[in-house]
This record gives sequence, structure tokens and C-alpha cells, in this order.
Amino acid sequence: MGRPREFDETQVLREARSQFRHKGYAGTSVADLTEATRLGKGSLYGAFGDKRQLFLRVLDDYSAGSVVAVRDALSGDGPAIDRLRSYLLAIADGSARDGDGCLLANSTAELAGQDEEVAARVSATFRALGALIEAAVREAQAEGDIDPDADARAVGGMLLAVARGMEALGTGGASRRSLRRTAEQTLAVLASRER
Repeated sequence: MGRPREFDETQVLREARSQFRHKGYAGTSVADLTEATRLGKGSLYGAFGDKRQLFLRVLDDYSAGSVVAVRDALSGDGPAIDRLRSYLLAIADGSARDGDGCLLANSTAELAGQDEEVAARVSATFRALGALIEAAVREAQAEGDIDPDADARAVGGMLLAVARGMEALGTGGASRRSLRRTAEQTLAVLASRER
């Protein structure tokens, strides 16, 4: 019978995620991970496997959390257009504050072209996020706030692209004001003419 783990797995994954977000997969060394998590290499590998397996676990947790966060942001009471606006403005605000960017976007840029497993995971997450946004768009169309003749799937894809683009721009130093203007203008363009 093995010894029980003497560390907080959630905290270890959070520290590893911070390293991968800040330095990227290739730029994060095992030494960086052991220093950040305060685990020895043997303990880290014993619990999570090698660096790649730890990264995939971090990516999976981050992806699942992202889907839940978007589901929560886009569900609830009030008009769907207001929930979409709040979601995009939250992305704008968070992107302007967070210089490390989104782990999904960073992973896509760094690894998706060369690692099929990462590409598949990221693609599945983006599909799930797009479906949630599309559902909110359909609600806003039914409520008369987005042109009912617009292709809801295409509009959802566009809003996802705007959100991911704002994250990239924020990482590059775009101001909160600029990102918020982008979010507001995107929704203004979608407004139903009948409103």
C-alpha cells in the first residue's frame, strides 16, 4: 500500500498552469515546475506522469473550467443580449489585466499544429464554447435583439472569434477601453433592425 499524497493536487495544478501560461509549454522546464509546485521531480512525475502528461491534465482542467464559466455567464435571467454583452465585457476586462493570456489560445498557437492530441482537445473545447454562445444568440434572436435572419451558428462563431481575439490583443497590450469598445461595437453590429 502506497503512502497517501502529502500535497494539494488542486494547488499543484494551479501552480503548473501558471507556469505553462506564463512561459508556454516548451519554455517551462521541469525545474520551473518543481520550484513552482514545491514537489520533487519524483513526486511530480509519480503523481502526474511526465511534463507532457502534466500539461495535458492542466489543459483538460482549464478547458473544463472555461466551458463551465461560459455556461454560467450565458445562462440565467434577463435578456440574452445582456448576458452576451456581460460575457464579452468580462473578456475585455480580464484580457486587459492578464498579461499571460488564455491557456487555450496559447496552447493552440504553440502546440496545435504539431501535437494532434492538444489540437483535438482545444478543438473540442472551442466547439463546446461555440455551442454555448450560439444558444445565447438564438435566445437573443427569439427575443428580437439580434437579427432573426442571421445565421446563429455563424454569429456564435464570430463572437467566439472576437472573444479569443480580444484575449490575444490584451496579451499584446491593448487597453481595457479599446477592448470594451470592440465588445460593444460587435454587439451593436448584431442588433436587430426592428429594435
